[in-house]
Amino acid sequence: MRFYLGTHEPSWLWNPAIRGVPLFVAHPRLTRLRSLRRASSPWALDSGGYSELRKYGEWRTTAREYVEAVARYDREIGHLEWAAPQDWMCEPWMIHGGRGAPGTHLTGGEHQRRTVANFLECRALWPEFSDGSCPIMPAVQGGDGYPHTACVELYTANGVDLAAYPVVGVGTLCRVQATAEVVDIIGSLTGLPLHGFGVKKTGLAAVCDQLVSADSLAWSFDARYTPVRLAGHAHTKCQNCLEWALKWRSTLPGIE
Repeated sequence: MRFYLGTHEPSWLWNPAIRGVPLFVAHPRLTRLRSLRRASSPWALDSGGYSELRKYGEWRTTAREYVEAVARYDREIGHLEWAAPQDWMCEPWMIHGGRGAPGTHLTGGEHQRRTVANFLECRALWPEFSDGSCPIMPAVQGGDGYPHTACVELYTANGVDLAAYPVVGVGTLCRVQATAEVVDIIGSLTGLPLHGFGVKKTGLAAVCDQLVSADSLAWSFDARYTPVRLAGHAHTKCQNCLEWALKWRSTLPGIE
């Protein structure tokens, strides 16, 4: 399984100390940079959907704006292996509100429909910004009474063969507390090249042989809330610390 180390620090992309470790970097973080540099590590792009939907209860970044940015990253940073679409997460608070989120007050089924519609729109827009192959991959979402398999059926109904793509992201996993639920969700999607968005370490151990890849920022949360501070480090916590991130990564099961 290929593991993408999540990071709040996009400059790690061109930091030689990362030693070629695959990174998972969010679009909102990259938009804060005045200039971009060529990456020394392979990476995948997080669309930033969890943060945007949790803050606003809707996508305010348009598909056109996002596709234009992805094309720029692909051209100027390089080594972009794939990018997530602007999917709609299905955690209860994303839909109904709570935990600081206003909620979309839609249904899980509508989140799935919008996830598929965005993927189709992004793919259609791509040729306007690049002559290269589109790196934006499909993602399936599920929750609020709508299983992930229902999202797969929506893709099929729209002529998308998910099995033909190198990566299919699986969302609404990072806040799933029960490992058994993660196992059930991944097991229901057998036959697809799955990427687990933000799978917890315990869940990862249970499903790593069924995933082609996964990502996580859990090392940062651990350092912030445990907290973690490696010996000899000047900062109070290692929540943005490359040494701690790599040390944490080395304990994961089944990664390349």
